[in-house]
Amino acid sequence: MNYEAANVIAEIGCNHKGDINIAKNLIKTAYECGANIVKFQKRSNKELLTKEQYNSPHPNPIHAYGDSYGAHREFLEFNIDQHFELKKYAENLGLIYSSSVWDLSSAKEIVSLNPEFIKVPSACNNNFEILQFLSQQYSGKIHISLGMTTKHEEKSLIDFFTKKNQLKRLVIYACTSGYPVSFDDVCMLEILRLKNNLADKVYGIGFSGHHLGIAVDIAAYTLGANWIERHFTLDRTWKGTDHSASLEPTGLKKLSRDLQATYKCLSYKENDLLAVEIPQRDKLKYKK
Repeated sequence: MNYEAANVIAEIGCNHKGDINIAKNLIKTAYECGANIVKFQKRSNKELLTKEQYNSPHPNPIHAYGDSYGAHREFLEFNIDQHFELKKYAENLGLIYSSSVWDLSSAKEIVSLNPEFIKVPSACNNNFEILQFLSQQYSGKIHISLGMTTKHEEKSLIDFFTKKNQLKRLVIYACTSGYPVSFDDVCMLEILRLKNNLADKVYGIGFSGHHLGIAVDIAAYTLGANWIERHFTLDRTWKGTDHSASLEPTGLKKLSRDLQATYKCLSYKENDLLAVEIPQRDKLKYKK
């Protein structure tokens, strides 16, 4: 197996609390922690939600930023000009900017920014209106998570891009949609299943984790996931449902460090004896 250095994606999502200055601080901190990609989310809430959903209370009021779920989501939403500002800010630091798109209007807006890649989240990977638009109107890579997705749904989206001869545009992520996810439910061998079935057909295999700690991500990388995505926050105690499943700066910095160290370790010995071993052999090896 040939390994490349891992792509570390800091999924900022909505952890900015609706404040663009916090969003920029998250970008800068992700850069300082060794991530090379920052990712946000874009929603057109009145398109995505039914009227009833929009006007209903937040299911977990302690995390609400508005009197209704719709008001909560609008409070956390950046407009396209703000996304453009964040993209420029990230790129000035040498980072790649991306965003998940949750509906067709949001897909159109993010496409107008022409990022290197656009993410289709697990919740929307069966929305063929979005997939059709991206396949026709966007030229970059398309990343798709497979959380809460049946094998039938997975086959349908793979067949969709196969018929369009566009599988090489895809990065497919193993994912369990829970916040946070217990270790029993991470199911990392899904990475091997995806790798065995798709590695020679798609652009890449990824892992989107919502677990605690960073050990799982290192294992995911060694199993073949070259794109490692973790939610990122400045403070896990902040209000909002994603923070508890996110890494704080210390965690992201350690993850970036350990992934780089693992990459350096993944090789065979070029010679029976490495240079570092020769003095040890002279000193310690049994001599007949």
